[in-house]
Amino acid sequence: MSSPARSAADPVITGIGAVTPLGHDVPSTWRGLVAGESGVGPITLFDASGLPTRIAAEVKGFDAEALLGTKRARRSARFSQLAIIAAREAFADAGLHPGPGVESVADHERVGVVVNTAVTGIPETEANVNALAREGLRGVSAYYVPEMIPNMPACEVAIDLGLHGPVTASALACASGNAALLEARRLIQSGEADIVVAGGTDAGISAVMFAGLSNMGALSANNEDPAGASRPFSADRDGFVYGEGAVLFVVESAEHAAARGVRSYATLAGGALTTDAFHISHPDPTGRQPRRAMRLALERTGTDPADVDLICAHGTATRINDAVETSAIRDVYGAAADDLLVTSPKSMVGHMIGAAGALSAMVCVLAMRDGVVPPTINLTNPDPACDLDYVPNEARQATVRTAALNAFGFGGQNCVVVLRAPEA
Repeated sequence: MSSPARSAADPVITGIGAVTPLGHDVPSTWRGLVAGESGVGPITLFDASGLPTRIAAEVKGFDAEALLGTKRARRSARFSQLAIIAAREAFADAGLHPGPGVESVADHERVGVVVNTAVTGIPETEANVNALAREGLRGVSAYYVPEMIPNMPACEVAIDLGLHGPVTASALACASGNAALLEARRLIQSGEADIVVAGGTDAGISAVMFAGLSNMGALSANNEDPAGASRPFSADRDGFVYGEGAVLFVVESAEHAAARGVRSYATLAGGALTTDAFHISHPDPTGRQPRRAMRLALERTGTDPADVDLICAHGTATRINDAVETSAIRDVYGAAADDLLVTSPKSMVGHMIGAAGALSAMVCVLAMRDGVVPPTINLTNPDPACDLDYVPNEARQATVRTAALNAFGFGGQNCVVVLRAPEA
């Protein structure tokens, strides 16, 4: 396939960090994704015995005190802790160094942070509300408010790495991770930053969250088969599996990366945001605005549908979402849809909510690097309404030069991002 002309102003991705249900770093997560492993299991973070859904994709064995120190771990929420560790890996992967040493490789006042989230510190809120009910005022942590507010993961990353550039945090539900990349691109193109640490984080596995989503009918209740519970595009899908984690990137101006002499994983070509304005939780069954987001992302990046090799789908395993996304892809990509590879990593790591889009970006970037596309697992009973090539059950060798990632969130927020492989 031919490659469209790219703008010299397009930023590049030079570092990746991840803490996910498949591992505490990028290599272990990527190995699990390519192998088609499931990170879903029984809930251990709270007592779920009285709930209809008792499974989740947890980050297992995460020892915040060992990684951050006892005092800091006790004063920070889990979604911030995950983000800090992912940011450290991404920063090191990009050949950067935290703290005062950052001046030797970059101007720390021109390094920004964009860490988006969706549900903020829900477990910490639940714990402190319960403590208030039991013990009164003295039961609530003095650090409760600063640990759970939505900007704190971004601020904690800036504190940890010694960064003084622009720091922002936005909540776009399940589209948050995708949108962070577009905001990083904007900050670099506007000249406000040379480098931005960007991505998404969430850690909302808690009783109140699962009770609410269960009452909504959104979650899979396949407690007997956790590994097989997340079934995107399958005829027998019964809801999404809730997950957690953080995936962050170092996004850098191409000129700055070249001056440092570092390799780039991919070019962040651009994308688009649209809104259904239809319902607070249900997608518009016509799929008008997801279609529009896809079309705008292609148009704004000068990408012909036939040039896209891979779509990392939203692919939640909910009845309406999967069918609407399939229909939208077919409509936008036309005849080229039959040649697309489409994959849903949520089949393995569940729905990481605010980090889901960032995880999808990681999949696209590493598929470009390694020439392999992770599968959509648990797809043994295809839905006739979902008729694309979802790379079922086993990874596939493929050359990926251009990839798109879809994310569609509660409230009708749609975000599509286009990435391109670096020039050979």
